[in-house]
Amino acid sequence: FALARLLWTSDASRILALAVALTVSEWLRGHLLTGFPWNTFGYALSEPLALAQIASVIGLWGMTFLTVAIFASPAVLIEGRSRSRPWIAPVAGLALLATLGIVGTIRLSLQPTRMVSHVKLRIMQPNLQQDVKFNYGAKQQVMQKYLALSDRASGPQSTGVRDASILIWPESAFPFFLTREADAMAQIADLLPKGTVLITGAVRVPDDTPRSVPVTRAYNSIYVIDHDGSVLSIYDKTHLVPFGEYLPFQDWMEKLGFVQLTKVQGGFIPGERRNMLAVPNAPRALPLVCYEAIFPGGLASGEDRPGWIINVTNDGWFGISTGPYQHLAQARMRAIEEGLPVVRAANTGISAVIDPVGRLVAYLNLGQEGVLDSPLPNPVAPTFFSRIRDIPAALAVALSVVIVIRRRVKQRT
Repeated sequence: FALARLLWTSDASRILALAVALTVSEWLRGHLLTGFPWNTFGYALSEPLALAQIASVIGLWGMTFLTVAIFASPAVLIEGRSRSRPWIAPVAGLALLATLGIVGTIRLSLQPTRMVSHVKLRIMQPNLQQDVKFNYGAKQQVMQKYLALSDRASGPQSTGVRDASILIWPESAFPFFLTREADAMAQIADLLPKGTVLITGAVRVPDDTPRSVPVTRAYNSIYVIDHDGSVLSIYDKTHLVPFGEYLPFQDWMEKLGFVQLTKVQGGFIPGERRNMLAVPNAPRALPLVCYEAIFPGGLASGEDRPGWIINVTNDGWFGISTGPYQHLAQARMRAIEEGLPVVRAANTGISAVIDPVGRLVAYLNLGQEGVLDSPLPNPVAPTFFSRIRDIPAALAVALSVVIVIRRRVKQRT
């Protein structure tokens, strides 16, 4: 707001000054100190779905600029200095909003949901409470629940997990190090029929850690496990949550008695890069662990484009609140921006299958225990945003700065 005041004008162009200032500040919030772009202004255009389609062109930061410019425009009607046709700004805002809705509706009509013919997903939502999920003493209880729930029939014709080619469990699914528990790996192998793989979140011990040495630091990871219990692919979370998975100035803050939300001494280890997950008999998947799904841009571009995004998360920290709904809305925006389907497995919900234009193909409600069976949507062609990223938003900000500065100069002369 201080920046907006520095750019302020006495006519309707001050709305552009406000849009520029808030867009820049929100961009900084999304990048500085590892960033936290949670629930930024642009998500005001995420409903109805037709309005959200503009994300495929200008991304979240462009939508943030439009949101402020459109919804602040009526303010010129109550400013005494704007006597010269003050209605132009709000009418232009309404016209732009209507245009976004029409163009978005056309895009949705031209992009029906198409499915990958040979991939059948089963998402398991256990709805475990936090004191159970992270309690090693509940190890067998947790495993038995996962196994029974994963093999549950979902309809009259269902044969349980044998119907699925990909079974998906949520983030940090186990209160133990999965690959160090031979009995757990054996139970998973017994569960999975031939031709079915498991994608699951789990805490991973660094490869060079001897079994005789206590584990002090670990990765927050995703495993792809075959029907024989072999690990086919691994992804280590690269973008850790500050104060959740690590503490800034970790050693110093621990000496003062602080611990992060996950209570892992020393904090989690960040992965080095975001690698694709190779999944047998399915397109390659782009993995996102928990809040990695709230960061726009830089996910899938060029020739290394995956066929879908897999997002495993544990939103149990939120309880029954608005948080899981906000998290889902942000994951859905990534689908629209990239033109890729998003498959989401959440411990307490909301688990969902989202097509590449943001439609909820299937979902499980918040706080519900169950399984979700669904085919995998096909991606659409690479979007404009996936090719040029934040260039439209940067151009809008730059052009608006030029307009506002010219207006200021003109008003002073």
